[in-house]
Parts: sequence; structure tokens; C-alpha cells
Amino acid sequence: MTAEDHVAGPTDAMTNTNFVHSALAVPPDNLADRAAALHDRAIGLHAQGKRDRARAACRHALRLMERAVGPDQPDVAAITNSLATIALETSEYAHADDLFSRSVRIMDAVDCNHPDLVRLHIESLGNVGTVRRMRGRYDEAEPLLRRALALAEAAYGPRGLEVGSILNQLAVLHKYQGRFAEARPLLRRALRIMSHGSGADRSDLATIYHNLGGLEHARGRYRRAEPFARRAVVIREQFLGADHPDVAADRAALAAIVAELGRLDEAEELYRQALAVFERAYGPEHYEIAVNLNNLGVLLQARGDLAPAEDALRRALAIKERLLGPAHPDIALTQHNLAVLLAHQGRRSDAESLYQRALEMFVQFIEPDHPKVAACRMNLEALIGETTDGIEASGPDRAAQTQ
Repeated sequence: MTAEDHVAGPTDAMTNTNFVHSALAVPPDNLADRAAALHDRAIGLHAQGKRDRARAACRHALRLMERAVGPDQPDVAAITNSLATIALETSEYAHADDLFSRSVRIMDAVDCNHPDLVRLHIESLGNVGTVRRMRGRYDEAEPLLRRALALAEAAYGPRGLEVGSILNQLAVLHKYQGRFAEARPLLRRALRIMSHGSGADRSDLATIYHNLGGLEHARGRYRRAEPFARRAVVIREQFLGADHPDVAADRAALAAIVAELGRLDEAEELYRQALAVFERAYGPEHYEIAVNLNNLGVLLQARGDLAPAEDALRRALAIKERLLGPAHPDIALTQHNLAVLLAHQGRRSDAESLYQRALEMFVQFIEPDHPKVAACRMNLEALIGETTDGIEASGPDRAAQTQ
């Protein structure tokens, strides 16, 4: 059983992109002042977990700001980033992409000669690069993240916290691409920056440890991965509390690792704890839910609980297809894992079809020598060759965390 990666944040998320409060000067216009105050209110509502009210306040603020200063000004980009963050948290990836991309277009056309403008430009590029990675559009994500990195290094020097954040996002992209040797030094450099940088957020430090564990996990180095994953849980739980979704994402990442080490009871408990937190925080149809159902399904199969394993994998696949569209490497992973289960049950025709679809999707998005490609190809060949020598499921989904 091999675990899948997981983008923790909003939780692999997936991405927890913080609201960007525009401290930029706006014209002395009452409309602009009202828009700025509404944006501040949206930020406060978001921090309290009142996502729907925050979204409504952001939309109102955006309309007012566009009327006050026009559609192509930095304050509009800042509010747009806030709206995009909420869309990302609710798994509306295409909408988040559109909003983040609008912010990039605005900032690309602005003379960024103010520190707040520079920061907003960097964050906008990093945001759209990360959401492209989450959508499986890896070739589009990399140049955006490299532009953000170059701007951050020029503005803040090689040890700036903003540099560490972009290095983390770029490393996560390389992990998903299977470029493990390139990802590791980027994460190590990010860790040095976040460990010693003035004003570093402890949650940001936990993110780096989470992703170091995820990288070792993706490489099959499970004993090396475990200390990183455990440290992420400890740091973030101290910072955010035990019931925060980001802490749940760290626990789920740890579960994927300990499952690989054969500690299935511990892994299942961690998965179920994380799943309960995610369902309370996000509802039943969220990427984090799909990720954990995939992982739980693989674990249940390892236990021999085949019917609940199939139910979990099919539910995970349905959620992913609704959220990510018909073609995405995360969909391929769950298709592959379901195919392993069906092949084990002797349902050869269904398994072969799923293997074929998964392999076609994998080779479209990731490096041909990636372990996921190798696992899928070997299992398909074993099935076609009427043997039972295939390797097992490419397992749990832990989303790599980006912030």
C-alpha cells in the first residue's frame, strides 16, 4: 500500500491563502472608504469562520471599490484575492483561478513602486500558480511561481519570508511533477528561512515540516517522513488548536505515513479524526473529504474490509470528478486504487478499464518515471498477463500544503 500525497490546505490545501488587506492609499472618496471598511469586515468574518458572510461582504466591497477607483486598480486586486481565497476554500477551483488571474493582470499593469504593491503582486502570482497546480496544470503553474520567486528575491533578499513561502509552493509543485531531487533543496531552504526569519508564523513553519514529510512519503521513505509529519502536528496544534482543519490535514498526512509503516489502527484513527473535522468545517463535498475517503478506502482494503473500501473509493472518485473535472492526476490516482480493489475481487474487465484510464491521465500530467505511473503500468500489465503479481494501491492522498 502506497500513500497518495495530500495538499494540505485549504488543505494538496489545500492552500490557505490569507486575506490580503490593501494598506494602499485610495482616493479621499467616501465610496472607497466604505469599500475598504467592508473589506476589513470581510477579513474579520473570515477569521471567525463565517465564510458566507465574508463572501457577501467581499462582493459588496468589490462593487463599491470598482465604482470608486475603476476596475484595474490594486485595491480591486486585493479584494479579488480575498474572494478567490474563499472560492479556493470551498473547492471552487476554476472560479478561484479566474479571480486570482484577474489580480495578476491588474498587478502586472501597475508600476509596483510601493512595498504593499510589491507584496500584493508576489502574492497574486503565487496564488494563481498554486491554484493552477491544484487544477493539475503543472506546466502553467511553474513559470508563474518562478516569476513570484524572482520578484520576492529582488524585493526582500534571499532570506525574506516571502521568498520562503514561494519556495514552499514551488517545491510542492515539483513533488507532484515527480521532480523530487529539485523539491528537497527548495524545502530545506524554505525551512531555514522560516526557522530564523524575523516575524515568521509558526503555522508557516509547520507547513514546511508537513511538506518535507510529504516529499519523503512520496519517495517511499516512510521512516524519514514520520518525524517531519509529527512535528507539523505538534507545532500547528499549539498554534491553532486541536480541532482546526489545518491540524486535521497534518494528522491525515501523518496517517498516510504510519499506514505505510504497517500501523493500521493508528492510521485509521487519525483518518477518522481528520474526516470528522473536515466534514464539520467544509460539509460533505470538499476536496479534503475526497482525499481522506481515498486514503481510508486504501486502508480498509489492506484490512480486508472490501465492501466499505469500495464505498469509500467510489465516493472519493465522485467528489473529485465533480470538483476537478474529468481529467486530473488526483482522479487518476483514485481510479487506480479502485482498480486494484476490483482486480483483487476478480472483476477484471472493470479493473482493466480503470487502469487504462488512470494510466492515460497520469502520463498526461506527470513525469513518465513517477512512482504513480510505474505502479499503474505494472498493475495493468500484471492484470493483462493474468498474474497476481502487481504492486498494491498507490494509496492515500495527502494534499501538499501551501500557504
